[in-house]
Amino acid sequence: MKNDHRLSDLKAMSDDQLSEELLKLKKEQFNLRFRKATGQLENTSRVRVVRRDVARVKTIAAQKRDAKK
Repeated sequence: MKNDHRLSDLKAMSDDQLSEELLKLKKEQFNLRFRKATGQLENTSRVRVVRRDVARVKTIAAQKRDAKK
């Protein structure tokens, strides 16, 4: 349920918004990896969620690019 809502929000975004979202997720992913390496990460499942969100944003951006062709 929660994923469906997130997916529809991502599909409604423009190309610029998607690239901003991707940049934000990449920064969060870096911070999570850094905190995991230093042993400060408590919620380790967040790493997996962010990684999948990055893939989701990239997939939607690619679909939009292909639709424009």
